Amino acid sequence: MYLEKISSPEDVKKIPQKEIPKLAAELREEIISVVGHNGGHLASNLGAVELTLALHRVFQTPQDAIVFDVSHQCYAHKLLTGRYSDFDSIRTCEGLSGFTNVEESEHDFFTSGHASTSISSSLGLLTAWEQTGHEGKVVAVIGDGALTGGLAFEGLEHAGQLSKNLIVVLNDNQMSIDHNTGSVSRYLSRLTVSARYQSFRYKIDRAVDRIPYINKALEKIIFRFKRSIKGLMLTNNLFVDLGFEYVGPLNGHNENNLEQVLRRVKKLHRPVVVHVVTKKGKGYEPAESNPENFHGVGPFDTETGECSGSSRLTFTDSFSNSIVSLGRKNEKIVAITAAMAKGTGLSKFERKFPKRFFDVGIAEEHAVTFAGGLAKGGMIPVCCIYSTFIQRSVDQILHDISLQKLHGVFVLDRAGAVPGDGATHQGIFDIALFRPVPDAVILSPVSDVDLHLCLRWAVNQATTAVFIRYPKLACPEELDVFRQPVNIGKGILVSATDFSKISETDYSSGNVRKLIVTTGGMYSEVKDAALKYIEKGGFADIFVMRFIKPLDENYFKELAFRYNEVIFVEDGVKTGGISEYLETFLLKNDFRNTKILAFSEKFYSHGTRNDVLKEAGLDVDSIFNALSEN
Repeated sequence: MYLEKISSPEDVKKIPQKEIPKLAAELREEIISVVGHNGGHLASNLGAVELTLALHRVFQTPQDAIVFDVSHQCYAHKLLTGRYSDFDSIRTCEGLSGFTNVEESEHDFFTSGHASTSISSSLGLLTAWEQTGHEGKVVAVIGDGALTGGLAFEGLEHAGQLSKNLIVVLNDNQMSIDHNTGSVSRYLSRLTVSARYQSFRYKIDRAVDRIPYINKALEKIIFRFKRSIKGLMLTNNLFVDLGFEYVGPLNGHNENNLEQVLRRVKKLHRPVVVHVVTKKGKGYEPAESNPENFHGVGPFDTETGECSGSSRLTFTDSFSNSIVSLGRKNEKIVAITAAMAKGTGLSKFERKFPKRFFDVGIAEEHAVTFAGGLAKGGMIPVCCIYSTFIQRSVDQILHDISLQKLHGVFVLDRAGAVPGDGATHQGIFDIALFRPVPDAVILSPVSDVDLHLCLRWAVNQATTAVFIRYPKLACPEELDVFRQPVNIGKGILVSATDFSKISETDYSSGNVRKLIVTTGGMYSEVKDAALKYIEKGGFADIFVMRFIKPLDENYFKELAFRYNEVIFVEDGVKTGGISEYLETFLLKNDFRNTKILAFSEKFYSHGTRNDVLKEAGLDVDSIFNALSEN
């Protein structure tokens, strides 16, 4: 077995070429086994095995830099850079990250988790190296899905302008998470039919390699001849027009051929795009057949490919059902997502109303401004994007929605603590980012029924930008109080008698009355902590902030003064959050017995939801301890 003997990329270079297919098989076997146990990104990693091997056999990190875009395809890279012994800890608390991470290895140049950044980052790194005299190549590895993001094209344009010797490897598998859509995908598909040119070029290169002596004049003639043939077979090429040399498309699973091409490319002194075609899920039939399901996957049976998991209704499922139900009643409702139809639950809406569904690719900024245009034209856009990715659209929210006084609904999936994916994916900044937006409404539903009521209100009654945020979590058990009509600025008061066995008589006898004020996504932990507190003889009610903004301050003040202490529990950062604001509001009104439990100003690592909450002091035990303190 080669894999357990590899402690650095130098060991990969020592393996005979004929043995590389065996190493590739070992890599796939290890990735499937560990992801089957821990969950993670499977299909993208299986598709990039030979490409990663070729990159590490040709380039020498960290003297050279390999920069993975998104970096969810970096598992083989981790295994080839000395992390095999720790690989079974990936995505677990205090284990390896599922993405590249500068704290893990000198071979990881950026902590990356968002798309379309690699070209800009690589160009900046290469420019800095040239300025400081560091000799090394920089390779940006970007997928065709990430190429749909505008930032990637900004980087390409600047790289062509600077004429730096940047190498861009385009890993083209016709997919991001769902199947790619749009003109970029069609354009790349057209380029892949030019394989006959690459076959012709490869034969010429093989013939030239056999010439024992070749002078520069003959070398120039051969180069011009190849460019002439390319001009005949590829009448136009975006990358060439931007100033790049273009090589491809190449078979991304022929490691030997990839090595030969990359060695030639390494000698170039101008920007080049190497177009590689791979198959997502390569080598594992369930993932090859259904790459969408095996993009980001929970634990599964590696023999059958069957995924394990809870059958309970999640907030994402709830949204999926609600948007379809509302879509049947109102033909003005349109749904938008940024390459996340399945992850956001919009696949069902797409099947029911294909003409009213828009997947814009990995282009969150465009998604929001596009929604603004739809709203201006009389439609009701419902734009569903993960909380971590909506961060990219703050300017568009401000200028293209709020300033224009347009009505759009922005559904933020995976708000709060996000298990597995780590620092780049925690959805903890959205409240602080969007609370200052003029006239914006922020809703924080607590259950399946409440989410439906909030979405119906946002679509049918709101007139400004509305944000609806909820966690990656199963919906809690329904209570009657969750069914109360949406009343702007009001929340949901959940008495201890609603969620515990305590009687009204027993409850009213408590001397110290505590109120837990929480966002909807934290209700499950808050309820469990409150039950634990009640069992110890304490008394506590829960106020769910259905409306984070606007919040009826007079109503809230009257409510707070019924209690001896108010404890805020918020699944967002404390700085700029709603808890900090309300605590200050109460202090101004001479109510001083308060506590805030919220995320600190830091990036939280990967692990289970409870691991993340525990690190932040927001798990059940931490909430219980805050309740128990006098």
